[in-house]
Amino acid sequence: MNILQQIVADIQKDLILKKQIVSIRALETGPFFERQTISLSQRIVDTDGIISEHKRRSPSKPNINFGLRLADVAQGYESAGVAGMSVLTNKQYFGGSLEDLLLARQACELPLLRKEFMVDEYQVLEAKANGADAILLIAACLERQDIQTLSKLAQQLGMEVLLEVHNADELEKSIMPSIDMIGVNNRDLTSFTVSLETSKSLVEQIPAEFVKLSESGLSTPESVLELRGCGYQGFLMGEHFMKTDDPGASAQNFIKSLAK
Repeated sequence: MNILQQIVADIQKDLILKKQIVSIRALETGPFFERQTISLSQRIVDTDGIISEHKRRSPSKPNINFGLRLADVAQGYESAGVAGMSVLTNKQYFGGSLEDLLLARQACELPLLRKEFMVDEYQVLEAKANGADAILLIAACLERQDIQTLSKLAQQLGMEVLLEVHNADELEKSIMPSIDMIGVNNRDLTSFTVSLETSKSLVEQIPAEFVKLSESGLSTPESVLELRGCGYQGFLMGEHFMKTDDPGASAQNFIKSLAK
């Protein structure tokens, strides 16, 4: 069993308990469930396309940054002019939680992406109830029917869907009208090796109607500008800003450097 399979197995176990603790009815009557969402895809097109992230740790890096107030990070990113904010909500492997998503929603007006290994409709309802504007679906851990079911539910709830792929086979099985954005992850989730060539090799295969994102391994303005030249509009910056003492200031400086 590789790391991706282990993560999914652990999430499925956790969901059994979570469904017993918080009912679907409770999620649907939450304060944010009827909230009007903000379009992440439109913000990407209208800005430099930088999606900044809140991430405390990862399976490959056990301590990225545990010392920051989430509200400060969210407000810093908003001031920096990012297109949106990705919030890790997986506790066991990334040190996140749904409370992080809720705190980010209370702290800023950015479009929020719930970044999680989504395998169940319950998680889509959780995302909506806790203030998400978009969800991430990872093709590597979902069948086509699963992608269709989860993306259609998100669409019905007014959220957008970022579909993440790693290769041409995943892309081919995932293209459908209920997807808004397609992101190419440059990190192999089984080995955690990173290569920007993954994005470069797949960009022409992504249909023009989808907003195109490159994810992971982006750390320099030059890499973003190169990928923008290839046709990408959005860039998900995972740990680059979070490794600093002031992620908002780091994001602001990065965005300014794109204009030079």
